Amino acid sequence: MINVIVIDDEKLVRSDVIDRLTSNFPQEIKIVSQASSVAEAKVEIEKHNPDLLLLDVDLGDGTGFDVLKQISNKNIKVIFITGFDTHAIKAIKVGALDYILKPVDDEEFNTAVQKAIDNTSSDNNIEQLIKVSNDYYNGINKRIILRTSNAVFAINEDDILYCKSDGNYTTFYTNVSEKVVVSKSMMKTEEILSENTFVRCHQSYIVNKNKVVKYQKQGFLILKTGEKIPVAARRKEYTLQKIF
Repeated sequence: MINVIVIDDEKLVRSDVIDRLTSNFPQEIKIVSQASSVAEAKVEIEKHNPDLLLLDVDLGDGTGFDVLKQISNKNIKVIFITGFDTHAIKAIKVGALDYILKPVDDEEFNTAVQKAIDNTSSDNNIEQLIKVSNDYYNGINKRIILRTSNAVFAINEDDILYCKSDGNYTTFYTNVSEKVVVSKSMMKTEEILSENTFVRCHQSYIVNKNKVVKYQKQGFLILKTGEKIPVAARRKEYTLQKIF
């Protein structure tokens, strides 16, 4: 059984989440407390040392990220709860963290909670993931988290040259490390990259426009590294407008 604290500034949301947990996971979950603010959450977390937080992004006296920065247990599991705030959602995705959208969907809720229950090992990278999400949310630094089968990478967007997809896998090519292959479709990759910096120039390629030096009429972008990135005919006009 895992101990859970529910943190949301809306009482009705807290009650709904608690009802769902007690109804759907009576043998796996124990609700040890709840909180409605950053200040209250910090006290309750330090008092009960829970295994899992269901945590609202937007709290009255701050954010869920503020809560996580202030607590001593940095390996705690977290499921964010958020309204349809595209910036918050992107920040959470960039950090490869789990979240549930309001209004809460039954299947989405149960899947996220079950995943947390099944994941018995502590994530030693959670502090880094949260920092990446928080930095993105506050516009401090644009990094993304990439998970492979045996490692977690925190990559600065400026260091990414391009991405190449192969089905449900995408390879990130950077100028600071080896290539990184992740189980992520090109569509999912687009979701975590800044649209002002990266351009989908081909069905299988996304390029960092700041790394491009010229376009060849044969249908290729030439990077500063000398590499050639193909441009699809139907994406040519869009690509050239975005880059040049």
